[in-house]
Amino acid sequence: MVSARAPRAYLPAVALAFAVLQLCYAVAHMDLGWDETVYLSQTDPHRPAAFFSAPRSRGISLLVAPVVDVTPSVAALRVTLVLLSSAALFAAYRVWEPLLSRGRAALAALLFCTLWTTVLYGPQAMPNLWVALAAVAAVGWFLRARREPGRAAALTWLTGTLAAATLFRAHDGVWLALPMLAACAAVREWRRPGTVAAVLGGPALGGAQWAAEAYARFGGIGPRLRVAGDTEGGMGAHLGGGLRAAYRSLDGPQLCRPCHIAAPPIAHTLWWLLLPALAAVACVLAARRRTGAATVHLPVACALLLALPYLLLLDYAAPRFLLPAYALLALPVADLAVRAVRTARPSVPRRAVALLLCAAFAGHLAVQAKELRANTADARDTTVRYRRAARELGRLGLAAPCLVTGPRAQPVGYEAGCASAQTMGNNRSATTADIVRAAASEPVALLYDPGDPYLPPYARNWRPHRLPGTDWLAYIPRTPFKDKP
Repeated sequence: MVSARAPRAYLPAVALAFAVLQLCYAVAHMDLGWDETVYLSQTDPHRPAAFFSAPRSRGISLLVAPVVDVTPSVAALRVTLVLLSSAALFAAYRVWEPLLSRGRAALAALLFCTLWTTVLYGPQAMPNLWVALAAVAAVGWFLRARREPGRAAALTWLTGTLAAATLFRAHDGVWLALPMLAACAAVREWRRPGTVAAVLGGPALGGAQWAAEAYARFGGIGPRLRVAGDTEGGMGAHLGGGLRAAYRSLDGPQLCRPCHIAAPPIAHTLWWLLLPALAAVACVLAARRRTGAATVHLPVACALLLALPYLLLLDYAAPRFLLPAYALLALPVADLAVRAVRTARPSVPRRAVALLLCAAFAGHLAVQAKELRANTADARDTTVRYRRAARELGRLGLAAPCLVTGPRAQPVGYEAGCASAQTMGNNRSATTADIVRAAASEPVALLYDPGDPYLPPYARNWRPHRLPGTDWLAYIPRTPFKDKP
C-alpha cells in the first residue's frame, strides 16, 4: 500500500498511469457513443444539433467545443480527453494532500482511477467523470477554507469547482452543495458569509445557463424538472429500483434500461458491497478522533447525497451514474487503509496487514480489468455499427441536408451528417407530419429493427434496405424528394 509519507511523485505517477490505462484499453478503435453524439452535436459546426433532452446539461459540450471546432477526428478528441481527465484527476486529489497526506491522496486517486467505469469514461465526452473530479476538489476546498490563512483563494476555488460540477450536471451540483450548506449551518467556523456565499454562488453560477434554457425551452425551472422526471421514467415513483439495477449492472451493460438482467457473480460485486461498510467504519473511527473527523464525514455525506437519487428514485441504472460517489468514497477508504497499516499491533505485524491489503487490491484489479475489457469491446461493437449504418445511408444517397428518424437516429444521424428526429419515446422532437413533410424536400431514412413489430404507417410504402454489418433496415421513400425552390 502507499505510504502515508509518500513523495510528491506518487500522485503524478497515478495520473500518468490513468492516462496509460485509457490509451491502452479505452481509446483504440472506439467510435462515438449515443450520448456522446448528442453532446458533440451541440457545438459541432459541421453537423445539425441533435435533440437535447431536459435532464441534460451543456458542460461537456462546452468542454469539447474547441476540439470539435478544429477537427472532426475522433482520435484527436479521445487523446485530448485522456490528457484532460488525467490532469483533472491529479488536480482534484492534489487538493487533499494538506488534508490527509500525500500518500492517502495518491492512494485515493489510485482506488478511483482503477475502476473500469473510470477508465472507460475518461476519454469519452460524457459528464459523470467530470462531476466526480469537480466534487472531489470542491469538498477539499471547502474543508481547506476553514483552516488556511489564505481563505480567499480557497473560497474562489470552491466556487469554481461547485460551478463546474453544476455546469456538467445541474442536479448533481445541487446535491453536492447540500451537505456543505448543512455544515455551514451546524458548525460555527463554517458559518461565515464568505463560505456560505461560495457554497450558494457556485451552483448558482454553474446553473445559470441551465436555468436560462429552462425558461427559453420549457417555460421555467419547474416545468423543466417535470419534463426531466418524465424523461427519466418518473422520478420518485420507483423507490429502490435504481439500487437493484445498479447492483445488477456492476459488470455492465453501460445502460441497463429496463434492467432485467441477472446479478453478476458475487466475486465481482464484493467490492461494491464492502464500500459502504468501509465508509461506515471510517466514519466511526473518525468520530472517535479529536481532530480531522470532517475530512472523512463530509466526503461520505456528499457521496451519499450524490448517489441516493440514482439508487432510490430511478428504475434503471448506468454504472457511470455513481462515479461521483466512488470518487469521494475513495478518500475515507484510502485513509482507513493507511491507518490500518500504521496502527497494526505487534501481534499482527504491519507488513502482514500491508500484504493482505495489497492482495485484496490485486484481486480487485483483476476483476476491474476483466470488466474493462468486456465493456470496452461491447462499446466498440455498438459504435462500429453506428458508423457502418451511416456509411450505408450515404451510399443510398443521404447527404446533408438530410434527416434520420427511428431508433438510433441520433448517433447514426450524427455519423451521417444528418439531422435526427424522433416521433416517440424520451427523445421525441417531431411529429409524423414533420417526417412526411421533410421527406418531400430532403433525403430521409427511417431506421428500423426487424425485431420491432411496429413500422410507422408513413413508411410502409417506402423501400427497405438492409444495412450490412448491422441488424437494422433503412426505409427510404420510393419517390425522390423534390429540391426546394
